[in-house]
Amino acid sequence: MAAMILDGNKISHEMRLEMKLEVEELKAQHELIPGLGVVMVGDDPASGVYVRNKEKACQSIGIYSREHKLPGETSQEELLKLISSLNEDPKIQGILVQLPLPSHMDESRVILHIDPRKDVDCFHPVNVGKVMIGEPAFLPCTPHGVQQLILRSGIEISRKHVVVVGRSNIVGKPMAMILVQKKEGANATVTICHTGTTDIARYTKGADILIVAAGRPEFITGDMVSEETMVVDVGINRVVDPKAKGGYRLVGDVHYESVSLKASAISPVPGGVGPMTITMLLHNTIKAAKMSAGIE
Repeated sequence: MAAMILDGNKISHEMRLEMKLEVEELKAQHELIPGLGVVMVGDDPASGVYVRNKEKACQSIGIYSREHKLPGETSQEELLKLISSLNEDPKIQGILVQLPLPSHMDESRVILHIDPRKDVDCFHPVNVGKVMIGEPAFLPCTPHGVQQLILRSGIEISRKHVVVVGRSNIVGKPMAMILVQKKEGANATVTICHTGTTDIARYTKGADILIVAAGRPEFITGDMVSEETMVVDVGINRVVDPKAKGGYRLVGDVHYESVSLKASAISPVPGGVGPMTITMLLHNTIKAAKMSAGIE
């Protein structure tokens, strides 16, 4: 039996319709327009596409979005000065600094400079710590998007064995911390693996839910999952393919063809986790605006 498709495009569309109504209510009842300040340094093509998609998403639900595109040679002090002005700007409740930054900048120092109350990417150590102890102001966008993709697909997480493949600070570690909490939509038993794990298939085959953010194209194959496993592929990679338009194609960290024939459910790449990540950024921006106005 072919795997059930975890459709991120469909679920993110449904969530954005809900958010559009919420933004309209905030405007009508509180004269509050959520605002997102996006900062991009340099001209990385992938970052440029991502920033444009975020702006379109904001416009589609009524969030005010302001982009600051800085040249690659911008000094770190100039960037910190801009962030300070956004920290103080009452029209901006959420700040997103697009990563990666140019090599002459200290990403950690830049992240620390963002007001934690406006850190809608949830990268600031204050917010990361709150995720760890289960008292977050925000949840990081990609892990939160994975959680919502699973739940809104009708899949129960509580009491399941979740295996996370990947240990990055952006996905793997926060993903595990979110799902292990004793809370609704979580309460799982979580195992963290990575590309250095010995006999990784021993763990992935035992997963009820397998979340893959390994950073390696098609790393998980059909022989590494069981028939009961539900698979969420966080990865997105360009691989050379002379037959494809442009000479390359996009693949995840999961070998889709073999795993989809074995697993009970799978998210596609593209169209799975990607749309959910941007949707949860919108969610965090709305939440930040409500927090700034004292609205529950």
